[in-house]
Amino acid sequence: MITRRNFIINTGLAATAVLASPSFAFSMNKKEIGLQLYTLREELPKDVKATLEKVAKAGFTTVETYGFSIKDQFWGLTPKELKKILDDNGLKAVSGHYNLGSFLYDGNTEELVASIEAAKNLKSEFLTIPWVDEPFRRNIKDYKKIAARVNEAAVMCKKEGLKLAYHNHDFEFQKHDGATGFEILLNETDKDLVYFELDLYWVIHSGNDPLKLFKENPGRFKMWHVKDKDKNNNDLNTEVGNGTIDFKPLFAAVKQSGMVHFFVEQENNFAVNSFDSIKKSCDFISEKLL
Repeated sequence: MITRRNFIINTGLAATAVLASPSFAFSMNKKEIGLQLYTLREELPKDVKATLEKVAKAGFTTVETYGFSIKDQFWGLTPKELKKILDDNGLKAVSGHYNLGSFLYDGNTEELVASIEAAKNLKSEFLTIPWVDEPFRRNIKDYKKIAARVNEAAVMCKKEGLKLAYHNHDFEFQKHDGATGFEILLNETDKDLVYFELDLYWVIHSGNDPLKLFKENPGRFKMWHVKDKDKNNNDLNTEVGNGTIDFKPLFAAVKQSGMVHFFVEQENNFAVNSFDSIKKSCDFISEKLL
């Protein structure tokens, strides 16, 4: 996960009832399928335009950005230049992963202010925190500090018309004196300002149940990361529908979760052809889950 540092239900009848509900039908019938662009980290720096054209052709309509920096912006493109390419391909960057380490750890706002401006230029809805470095998440005190800073950042985002989200991995589910980091983040952040992007893979990988989280924290998980677990190697991703995760009960619980956007992601380079791989995931979701 070093690259991250650098850039960083109910089942049975209840599930059927949610699936049949008008709100669920409305949200899913839009056929909005998103891609976290980190999936294409090998291709994007070489040719942003060609890569995004292929993303659109694969069937995706939204994306989540990554890798913004004050110096290099987005792979050498300004947010406005990137927005133009996205617009030309019918894509919307509804969220972005922004490295806010300097603010989370030291309170320095320079990076946060620049990230907010970039997200605004992209007309994004969410600004998402993707990662917390290991030295800053070793105990309850650390997580309480992060939660307080996340609240501060959420206030700044709201003033600029943005929503703040936090993206999990598995480390947040480690216990510290009886409480997990994720519990601290959920309980000590403002429910009206701070949302969560639930990475379904990492929740399951950590031994936890997304459906239980939905039930205990309804409406809190406005975004998901959707990636499957390889059948032969538990630590690897695979195309959605090709692995061990049963996504149907999860998608049946959309209403309870609060999810409004989701993104396919591949964190490890298992694919022979990344573009073929993302299309397989997109096709499975479109045909089997929506």
